Amino acid sequence: MDSFTPLPNPNAEDGKPRLVGVEIEFAGLPEDRVASIVKETLGGSARQGDGPFWTIEDTAIGDLEVYLDTSLRKFDQSALRDELLKLGREVIPVEVVTDPIRMDQMPHLQDLVAALRQDGAKGSGAGVFFGFGIHFNIQIASDRVGDIHRPLLAYALIEDWLRSAMPIDETRRVLPFTDPYPTAFVRDLIDAGQNIELADLITLYLDHCASRNFGLDMLPIFAHFDPKKVTEKVDDSTSARPAFHFRLPDCRIDEAEWGLPTEWDRWVAVEKVAADDALLTRLGQEWQDDHGTVTLSRQSWAERSGAILGDAGISA
Repeated sequence: MDSFTPLPNPNAEDGKPRLVGVEIEFAGLPEDRVASIVKETLGGSARQGDGPFWTIEDTAIGDLEVYLDTSLRKFDQSALRDELLKLGREVIPVEVVTDPIRMDQMPHLQDLVAALRQDGAKGSGAGVFFGFGIHFNIQIASDRVGDIHRPLLAYALIEDWLRSAMPIDETRRVLPFTDPYPTAFVRDLIDAGQNIELADLITLYLDHCASRNFGLDMLPIFAHFDPKKVTEKVDDSTSARPAFHFRLPDCRIDEAEWGLPTEWDRWVAVEKVAADDALLTRLGQEWQDDHGTVTLSRQSWAERSGAILGDAGISA
């Protein structure tokens, strides 16, 4: 089984391993076949729910769900809903969603990826409108504000480098992928300093980024700590949970050289930066030196931050 790089801080405050929930989007296979492949690869028992929605229970990594990734799945079953689902299958991905799992269970997911690929799963590159991705939901190390603020700041400072290191295919840029953090938000986040209180951090984020459509979606964490404040600013429903929602823009499941460990390393890079005081400070200072009032081009900072990270032994 493929190995996954451990987190710099692998344990939560209670001493137990931090957990990660994983969401994998792809096309090319119907939901019932995907459920069967999950069962064949990871064990357990498959149970069909309301229409094309499946649960596979008691697998080697706990329970998994398989469904079409659409808001229609939240509707009560009806002939109209099922017809709309049928029509949307050409562009709506099938999604496999895990319970939060330990890092030592993650290699089982790469085995599942290989089995899905062998059976004909299609990834992002198989169609112009295949906006599929991988999502990691990484448990926070603790409730302390530093364990929330520092990874957020690290991501904000290296986001342009991450996007440059994993570019989206040009034919798919017409699709509504996640937005980069606004320049004004990153500047205010740097200016707030390391001693910011959690309530102030939540306010700062909501003032600039009151949307689910970012590569690092902090709303689940902030809804966990202050659901009222998030609800007042965000119309979309947010599942409150103490986990970073890290959204990657590609799922290249049909490419033999691609695997989940490569995508996972993107987040490990974020946490390595967050764990290095000197590096985090240097990136913040050089970001301010590099940026004007508005960001006209992100490539300059992507290259400059990439060189800084390279000096620190961090690569994507």
